[in-house]
Amino acid sequence: MTLIKSISGIRGTIGGAQGENLTPIDAVMYGAAYGTWVKKQHDKDSYKVVVGRDARISGNMIQELVMNTLVGLGINVINLDLSTTPTVEMAVMMEHADGGIILTASHNPKQWNALKLLNNKGEFLDAAAGQEILDIAEGGNMLFASVDNLGQITRNDAYIDLHIDEILALDLVNVKAIKAANLKVVVDGVNSTGGIAIPLLLEALGVQPVKLFCTPNGEFPHNPEPLKEHLGDLMREVVTQGADFGIVVDPDVDRLAFVDEKGEMFGEEYTLVAVADYVLANTSGNTVSNMSSSRALRDITNKHNGRYTASAVGEVNVVQMMKDTKAVIGGEGNGGIIYPELHYGRDSLVGVALFLSHLVEQKTTVSGLRASYPSYFMSKQKIALTPEIDVDAILEKMAETYKAEEITTIDGVKIDFESNWVHLRKSNTEPIIRIYTEAVTQDAADSLANTIIGEIKQIAGL
Repeated sequence: MTLIKSISGIRGTIGGAQGENLTPIDAVMYGAAYGTWVKKQHDKDSYKVVVGRDARISGNMIQELVMNTLVGLGINVINLDLSTTPTVEMAVMMEHADGGIILTASHNPKQWNALKLLNNKGEFLDAAAGQEILDIAEGGNMLFASVDNLGQITRNDAYIDLHIDEILALDLVNVKAIKAANLKVVVDGVNSTGGIAIPLLLEALGVQPVKLFCTPNGEFPHNPEPLKEHLGDLMREVVTQGADFGIVVDPDVDRLAFVDEKGEMFGEEYTLVAVADYVLANTSGNTVSNMSSSRALRDITNKHNGRYTASAVGEVNVVQMMKDTKAVIGGEGNGGIIYPELHYGRDSLVGVALFLSHLVEQKTTVSGLRASYPSYFMSKQKIALTPEIDVDAILEKMAETYKAEEITTIDGVKIDFESNWVHLRKSNTEPIIRIYTEAVTQDAADSLANTIIGEIKQIAGL
């Protein structure tokens, strides 16, 4: 059982001991620290924070604790209840709120939950703000409101619909062409809030949704990370239904992957590639993804005469690099689409709408679309960490070993070879070291990963 306190939020498993797991006491303490931080940003008479959650079993408990803690600080709460991470981000902007909290552990299994924290722009906090909140929680110097100055909770169930309305109004979302295409799409909502939001979006676009695992009860029917090995049911259902393709999202709907009409994975790395191809064909500009993402985005960007830049891993780093380079599209290779024309956050709903627009305008199948892109293959491995392992020393040793190659150390160690690469980094959200490789064949990617894992284990004495 685990509690991970990092600048990107508080994440842990439900139950167990306070300070070692995400218990009610921890939820209140970090909720209070965040609320205190919000009030420190501006001295004013009233404050407003948007709160929403995915459908995890523990979600209602954690949400009530967090909301009422904010109320105790004199902060008004807009309660979206069951929602999505990008919808909460949009609501912060539309409400002109002082911040937002999403109760979700993203792709982690059902025993996990987390507090994802937003600033007044509806964007994830930077490192300095995240550290300040950790320091406030550690220091315990939090002042609560008097009885006459408590906040209030206001329920608002409209924001998924409002979010969809904003997407439909985007210039690059070709609603007319999508409706004319008469498509049928299977949706795996992993029994969370994607099962609410994605079908609503598809219906608004005139697409027939076939719902698979769309009951938002938090009982995930498979590992909620949208990877091929977890999606056998979706792949079979697309073929059985004779659907045009399949959609899968993670529990909080900021990661997006597709299955083609043959029941084959489109590739989560290629979600961003396809959407970027469409956006760049219609909007001149630059792109950004993180260092663990496919080279295919670089290739597509070059095709459209744009400039590609790689950032450190983490949404806040991608967003900052997008702002710095004035990127028109960006995201992460795990299926995260960031389209600044809507907002600076990973958003599966806008990703679906842009992908559909691209597909119907190309007048092709999903498999045909995938075949039009450069083919790279990735291996994504991980090694569990133990307290005695000095990860930083391991990474330094690997960088020294491969110093003749192109080395980047802004986020772990990335080693670029001529025809492949490997990225080694310590996870911010799980007690593991990640090993990502990419090559022109799957065997080559797997072989490189196995070689690197062997070298790491030898250095670590495993």
